[in-house]
This record gives sequence, C-alpha cells and structure tokens, in this order.
Amino acid sequence: MSSEAGAAPRWVAAVHATSRAFGVAAAGLILLSVAVICHMVFVRAVLGESSIWQTEFTTFALIAATFLGAPYIALTRGHVCVDVVPLMVSPRARRWLSLGGTLLAAVFCALFLYAALPWWLEAWHSGHTTPSIWRARLWIATLAVPAGLTLLCLQFAADLWMVWSGREQPFATPAPGAK
Repeated sequence: MSSEAGAAPRWVAAVHATSRAFGVAAAGLILLSVAVICHMVFVRAVLGESSIWQTEFTTFALIAATFLGAPYIALTRGHVCVDVVPLMVSPRARRWLSLGGTLLAAVFCALFLYAALPWWLEAWHSGHTTPSIWRARLWIATLAVPAGLTLLCLQFAADLWMVWSGREQPFATPAPGAK
C-alpha cells in the first residue's frame, strides 16, 4: 500500500480491475443477446420454424448483464446522480453525504445479496431447470445475481475506503485548492 494521497491499496485496485472485467462481460452479453434475437427473427420469419431457446437465453443474458455490469457502473460513476446538493454544501458535508449515501447503497446491496444467496443455492442443490423445452439449468442462469451483487458490495466498500481515507474526492469533485 502506497502512502501517496491518490494511490489505491491492492485490494481496491483488484476490485476495480474485476469491476472492469465484469463490465466487459456485461457488454458482451448485451451484444450476444442482440445476435441471438437476430437469429431468432431469421429462424422464425425466414425459415418459418419455431424458436426454442432464444427468448429464454436473451432474458437470462440481459438480467446477467444488469447484475454483472452494476459494479462497473458504480466504478465509473455512470449511475444517475443528482449532484446539485453535493455541489452546494461544504467539502466536509460533501464527504459525509458521499459516505452516508454509499453506506446506504452498500447495506441495501448486502441485504439483496443475503436474500439472493439462498435462492441461488436452492437452484444449485435442487437441479431446477426452466419449464421450457430447452430446460436451462437455473443455477447457471441465476449465478450472475449473487456474483454481481458480491462484487457490487466490494465496489461500495472500495468507494467508502477511498473517500474515508482521503484518497478520492466524493462525487468526483476536485480536491480543495485544486484547479
């Protein structure tokens, strides 16, 4: 761990790198979903055959993209953020506002993860599949929920650490005295 003001500890760098990798995976799942939908349209409209797996695959892939992409969105501050209040308050209040908001988000995420883990474990142990003819194993289809939520909790912990330790300014604002 470096003593520089902006340097991130190794664990934070690892969380950031994993969030970026999950973001790439999420983008890939979205592109794959588009390709699968195009395939489904071709099979149904041109070949006149029925689709079997495409709708389910696309649904699960887009849900997975949502959960796997969430840590990347948090990392890049790509989420919707109304920054009028943080910009109007003092730097100290801004810091506490950031810490409180991130902590609240982390608690919500942790509770969601706490509820999702038994749901996923049940799918894993029971061997449940979808009721369609494709019979996709649900543990695979739902794995992105606890995986994405776990990384999102870690991303929030990294954000909290970086602001708390003064290595990062809240709400991506410049450091006091910086231009």
